[in-house]
Amino acid sequence: MNQLSQHTRGCRRKSTGFTLVELLVTLVLLTLLVTSASPVVQLNAKREKERELKRALWQIRDAIDDYKSAVDQGLVKKSADDSGYPPNLQILVIGVANSQDPAKKKIRFLRRMPRDPFASDPTLSNAQTWRIHGYDGAVDDMAKDVFDVSSRATGTGINQQPYSEW
Repeated sequence: MNQLSQHTRGCRRKSTGFTLVELLVTLVLLTLLVTSASPVVQLNAKREKERELKRALWQIRDAIDDYKSAVDQGLVKKSADDSGYPPNLQILVIGVANSQDPAKKKIRFLRRMPRDPFASDPTLSNAQTWRIHGYDGAVDDMAKDVFDVSSRATGTGINQQPYSEW
């Protein structure tokens, strides 16, 4: 009986813990899982940035259209040679005086200027992250009156369309 109890104690010692092979197999499996999940995580991050880009473009373009509509309704003064589009992006946030209001309250079209989510230069202001398309067809510094905006990003979206064409 004494030998039997010594034998069972010895077996118990051998069965506790993991072998080096078991640990290595577990580490290999975990590595495979992590590396296979990495592209999915990167794709989701890119997809989220693209959603943010679409949302920002939509907000800015709606504000540009609202500005033009306010000019057409006579709420914003314009000279005869003006196109009726905002002269710059900042005016959409700063606002313009309502020409029909005796108190000349400002009409604002955006609470804040969204930033291009693909902009990599942190020194640029939010408005500077966008490429401006003028009413006259010029782009950026040469543009007179903001007709449209696009991203300055050089990448291509999941839909294979360059961000600059969104």
